[in-house]
Amino acid sequence: MLSSLKIENFALIDHLELALKPGLNVLTGETGAGKSIILDAIDAALGGKATSRWVRTGTAKASVEAAFDISDSKDSRVADWLKAQDISFKGNAFVCRRDLTTGAGKSSVRSRSQLNGVAVNKPQMEELRHLLIEITAQGQTLQLGSPDLQRDWLDGFGDEALLTQRAQVASDYQAANTAKNSLEARRCAEKQRTEQLDMFQFQSKELGDADLGDPDELESLQIEHQRLSHSVELQQQSYQVYQTLYESDEGEAVADMLGQAENVLIDMLRFDPEVNPILEMVSDALAQVQEAGRQINTYGEGIETDPDRLEDIDQRMRQLKQLCRKYNRTLGELIEHYESIQASLAALGSDGQSTDDLEAAYQHKRQILLKSCDQLTQRRAVTAKALEQALIDQLKPLAMERVKFKVALQSQAPTAYGADLISFLFSPNPGEPLQPLAEIASGGEMSRFLLALKACFSRVDPIGTMVFDEIDVGVSGLVAQAIAEKLYQLGREHQVLCVTHQPLVAAMADAHFHVGKHVVQREATTLAAVNEPKTKKAKKTKTASKSEESKSEESKAEESNAEELSVEERTIVKVTPLDLSSRRDELAQLAGGKSYSDAIAFADALLQQAETIRKAG
Repeated sequence: MLSSLKIENFALIDHLELALKPGLNVLTGETGAGKSIILDAIDAALGGKATSRWVRTGTAKASVEAAFDISDSKDSRVADWLKAQDISFKGNAFVCRRDLTTGAGKSSVRSRSQLNGVAVNKPQMEELRHLLIEITAQGQTLQLGSPDLQRDWLDGFGDEALLTQRAQVASDYQAANTAKNSLEARRCAEKQRTEQLDMFQFQSKELGDADLGDPDELESLQIEHQRLSHSVELQQQSYQVYQTLYESDEGEAVADMLGQAENVLIDMLRFDPEVNPILEMVSDALAQVQEAGRQINTYGEGIETDPDRLEDIDQRMRQLKQLCRKYNRTLGELIEHYESIQASLAALGSDGQSTDDLEAAYQHKRQILLKSCDQLTQRRAVTAKALEQALIDQLKPLAMERVKFKVALQSQAPTAYGADLISFLFSPNPGEPLQPLAEIASGGEMSRFLLALKACFSRVDPIGTMVFDEIDVGVSGLVAQAIAEKLYQLGREHQVLCVTHQPLVAAMADAHFHVGKHVVQREATTLAAVNEPKTKKAKKTKTASKSEESKSEESKAEESNAEELSVEERTIVKVTPLDLSSRRDELAQLAGGKSYSDAIAFADALLQQAETIRKAG
C-alpha cells in the first residue's frame, strides 16, 4: 500500500508530507482546491508522462517521493519484481522517487526515476505501476474495453479448476505449436532442399578444391612473394652487411675495429681497473657483431632465386583473393563459411522424420488442444453466468436498477489462452440492445461499472492500492450511500484513495484529508531599473537638453525606487488530516443546509451511521 507522499515544488505545492493509512482514505475540498494535484503527484512518482506544468512556477526542479509498504501477502508480486530487478529493500518498504527539471524551453522538462536510490527507466516504472496501483477516474476507464483484460477478469473470477484448465490449455497450445513449427520447418526445408543442395554442393566443391585451411595463408604468401621477388637484392645487401660487420674486402670491418678496441682496453686494465665495465661492453658488442655477421652470411647463402615457386605463389594468391571477393569474406571467414556449408549439407542429407509423421503428430497435438479449449470454454460459460449475476447485483444500487449485462463468448482460433473471444456486453436502459461496454457506456456508467467490478473482485485482485477520482459524480441519496459502502468494502481488502464531494462517502473514511488552496504573501525587492521599459531608457539617453539639476533629481528617484519592497502573492495547496471534530465541520461544509446547526447535526448523523456500518461489517 501507499504509506506516504513527500512532494516538493510540484504544481501549486511548495512542500507537503502526507501519511496515508490502510482502508478508505478520502480527500475532500472545494472544486479546484487542488485534489487532482495529489493524484498527479502519485502518477508522476510512478512514471506518468512528465509535463512542465508539474514544476512549480519560479522554481527549476520538482520532486515526488512515494513510499510503499508491501507487507501484505497480495504484494508478493511486487517483492518478486524488485528482486528480479536487483533492487534491494529493507523490511517491507521501498520508495519511488521522481525528479523533474525544467529545460531551456518553457515546455521542456527532464525527469529521472529512482527506486530506493537505484535509477530505473520508464518501461520498468510502467511494469511496477501495474503491480502497485490502479487509478480510475472519469475518462480513464478505456481499459474496460480491452478483450484481453475482460478475459483475464472473467478467468480471475472463476475457481481454481478454471485457472488449472487455463494453464493446461497454455501447455497444450505450446505442444501443438511446437509440432506445427516442426511440420512447417520440414515442409519449408523440403521445398528448398533441392535448391539448397545444389548451391551448397557447388560452394563446397569450389571451396574444397581450393584446399582452404590456414586463415593466415594469404599473409604468409605475400611475405614469401616479397622475398622471392627481391632475392638478388637481398643476397647483395646481406653480403654487404656481412662485409661491414665481419670481413671486409676494403678496409677494416666493425669486428676488426672492436677487436682492436678490446685489445687496447685490456692493456689499459693493467693500470686502471675502472675501465673494466667499458671493456665488458666492448667485448659484448664484439661478440654480438660477430654473431650477426655469421647469421647474415647464413641468411644470404640460403636465399635462392626460384621463378617457378614465384609463379605458383602468384597463382595461389590470385585464387584466394578471387574467392574472398566472390564471397565477400576474409580468408578466415571463408574457412568458417566452408565449415558451415559442410554442416548444412549433413543436415539436409539426414532423413529425419517424414512429413507424414510430422503431420500426424501435429494433428494429434491439435486435437488435444481443441479438447482442452472446449473444457475451458465450458468452465468459462459457468463462470460468466456467475459474474453476470454478481455484477448486476452490485450495479443495481448504483442507479442502474434495470441494467443488463452479459459476458459473450465467441469462438476464435485457439491461442495460449483458449479459443474464446470475451466481450462484456452492456445495456443501461430498458429497451436498448446489449452492446460492447466500451462503445455504449458513458463516463459515469463506466466508472460505476468498474467500481462494481472491483467489488466483485476484491478478494482476488492483486492490486494493493486503488484510486478513485470523483467516481461518485452525478449521484446522490441512496446511490451515493451505496457507492460509499462499496468503497468502504473495497477498503477492507485494499487501500483505497478516493477524491469525493459526497459527504456520504467522506463519512465512511478510515482517514479523512482536507485539500485547500491558500494565498501567501512574501516580500521581494524589485529593481526599478530592471523593470523599466527599454524605450523609456532610450528616450532618456537621447534627451540631452535636461539640466544637470534635473538629471541629479532623476538619479535620486531611481535609487529610491530600486530600494522599494513589493509584496509577492503566491498560491499554495495544503493537505490537512482531519480529526473527529474537524471532520464534523468538513462534512457539514460538504452537506450545506439551511443553518450551521442543521449541517452539524447532519454531519453527526453521517458519522454515527458510518460507525454503525463499520460495526455491522
